[in-house]
Amino acid sequence: MTRVTMTIPHRTRRLMPALAAVLAAGGIAVAPPAAAQEDWPRRPIRIIVPFAAGGTSDIMARLVSPLLSASLGQPLVVDNRSGAGGNIGAEACAKAPADGYTWCIGTISSHAINAAVYPRLPYDILRDFAPVALLGSQANALVVGVAAPEKSVADLVAAMRARPGGIAYGSPGIGTSAHLAGELLAQTIGAGAVHVPYRGSAQLLSDLLSGNLSVAFDNFAPLWPTAREGRVRVLGVGSPERLPQAPEVPTIAETLPGFVSLSWSGLFAPAGTPGTIVRRLNEEVLRVLNDPAVVRRYEELGLTFTPFDPAGFAAFVEDEVRKWGEVARRANIRAD
Repeated sequence: MTRVTMTIPHRTRRLMPALAAVLAAGGIAVAPPAAAQEDWPRRPIRIIVPFAAGGTSDIMARLVSPLLSASLGQPLVVDNRSGAGGNIGAEACAKAPADGYTWCIGTISSHAINAAVYPRLPYDILRDFAPVALLGSQANALVVGVAAPEKSVADLVAAMRARPGGIAYGSPGIGTSAHLAGELLAQTIGAGAVHVPYRGSAQLLSDLLSGNLSVAFDNFAPLWPTAREGRVRVLGVGSPERLPQAPEVPTIAETLPGFVSLSWSGLFAPAGTPGTIVRRLNEEVLRVLNDPAVVRRYEELGLTFTPFDPAGFAAFVEDEVRKWGEVARRANIRAD
């Protein structure tokens, strides 16, 4: 049997990287050679955060980046690309080369809720990304002003049922996980509620303190310091179990079984990123999130960590897309 070999001309070999770039720009994934995967990473890695600096997802990225950089032997550069509820940064990640050098932080907004809320999402959550690892989550909390008559979740449920559509609740904005937590509560008990969107947690909390707003949903972390001072009252949290930071606060599920509402952030890569690289980074992330300094900081921020492998995290994302998509569609929520 005659063995046929092919020699690639030197000029063609020099043109191959440019050809790969053209194919990638046209949406055709070009997998890095096996040797490139084995010695990954060989240069700095970019982590796109689709929200402004200072938010929870940004804090997570900057907390784990130095430890991952030390482990991988390359700098990790955080690139904040905010706007459109996380869509701008997520789109940049989805369209980046699938070579292991661009990652992004995806949240419950950019990688679950937005699929139902934005009529023309510039990326497909389930098709255009490779889920790597869940970085952390925090409960959404149901809170009332101190002058509100409701002292428990059961009290608020009774008030909503007695006045269908007559109870207003605030959230940090349209399409946020807190907004949909309120819609989930209303749908669970079969009583409507009026949503009052704010431009972030600070304005919402200000109105709770002044008495201009009686009921709200928001992430636990920004509410809890004020609640500990007795200036607002947290009726319940959306975590499956009571939080170690506030064991005296019941879960909403203790009154409404099965009610869970978490805000979460995870690490994603562009679809087509080699599985060996995805698995390597997953292992590094899990190791970093067990670092004692990170554990302490997570406790301070009210964050929890679930050690998913890539397949487990992908299943989690699929469940979140389905769950919150149904809530958003029933409530006819649309972002501008």
